[in-house]
Amino acid sequence: MERIGLKLNPQKFHPVPLHSPPPRMTKSEYSKMAATLAIALKSLFSVLGCLITATVIYTVATDGLPFRIELLTPWMAATLIDFYIHIFVIWSWVVYKESNWITAILWVVLLVCLGSIATCGYIVLQFLKLSTQESLQDPIYFVLLRRQEKTETEQQRKCSLLTARILFPALGCLMLGTLIYTIVTDGSPFRRDVFTPWLTATVIDFYVGVVALSVWVAYKESSWLSAAFWIILIICSGSISTCAYIALQLFNLSSQDPVYLVLFSSSSNSNRAEKGYEGTFRTESIGEGQLRKKLCG
Repeated sequence: MERIGLKLNPQKFHPVPLHSPPPRMTKSEYSKMAATLAIALKSLFSVLGCLITATVIYTVATDGLPFRIELLTPWMAATLIDFYIHIFVIWSWVVYKESNWITAILWVVLLVCLGSIATCGYIVLQFLKLSTQESLQDPIYFVLLRRQEKTETEQQRKCSLLTARILFPALGCLMLGTLIYTIVTDGSPFRRDVFTPWLTATVIDFYVGVVALSVWVAYKESSWLSAAFWIILIICSGSISTCAYIALQLFNLSSQDPVYLVLFSSSSNSNRAEKGYEGTFRTESIGEGQLRKKLCG
C-alpha cells in the first residue's frame, strides 16, 4: 500500500486518506476493512481493560493489598522493572499525543498507578475520538497522530533524537542486566513458588501492554514475517526486545527527523514534507476519487 501525505491547516486539522486501496480492492472495500479494524481494536482494548480490572479486583479480594514488603520477591522486582519500561514507552507516546501538559501529566499518573487499565482506557478513548472519515481511512494512524502541530527547532529535534537513541538502548541494557542478575541470584522463574497471586496479576497486566505494543509493531512493519518475528521476541523477552526494536527504528531516522516519526510505518517516513508539518505527511491536490502521492525530500 502506498502512503501519501497529510497537510495541516494551522486553524483546523484536515485528515485525508493515507492509503490508496491495494490492488484488486475497491475504495469501498478498503474503507469497510479500515472501519472493521477500528471497531475490532476498540472492542479488543475494551475487553482487555475489563479483564485486567477484574483481575486486580479479584487479587485484592483474595490476597489483600499489594503494598506489602513480602510481596517484593526478586522476580516480582524484575517483573515490575520490565512492566514499567513498557509503561514508559506508552507514556512517551501519550506525552507526544497530548497538546495540554495538564492532561498529559494526568494520564502519566494514571498509567503509573493503574498500568494497563489506564493504557486500555486511553487507547479506547482515542478510537472513540476518531471521526467517521478517519475510521474509514487509517484508524491506527490517526490514533497515533497528534492532533495539533508541534513546533520544534532543528536543534531541539537533534537533541530529542540523540536523547532517545541513548535512552532506549540504556533501558534495554538495564532490563537485560536485571534479568541476568535475577536468574543468577534467584534461579529460574518457572517455579510454582515464584507465581504468587500478585505476581500473576502483574504478569497479566504486563502482557496486556504487550498486546498494545504488538498492534503498533504489526502496523509499522510492512512485512508480516518481520512483524511476527518482533512480536514473538517481545512476548518472550519483554522490554529487552521492545527497547531494541525502538532503538533500531530511531537509528533508521535521519538527524533532521523529529523523534515522533518512529511511531509511523517506514513507508510513511519516506514521504517527508517541508517545514511546518506534523509528522512528515502532506497532500497535494486531491481530485475527487483520486489520490496523488508526492515524495518530498
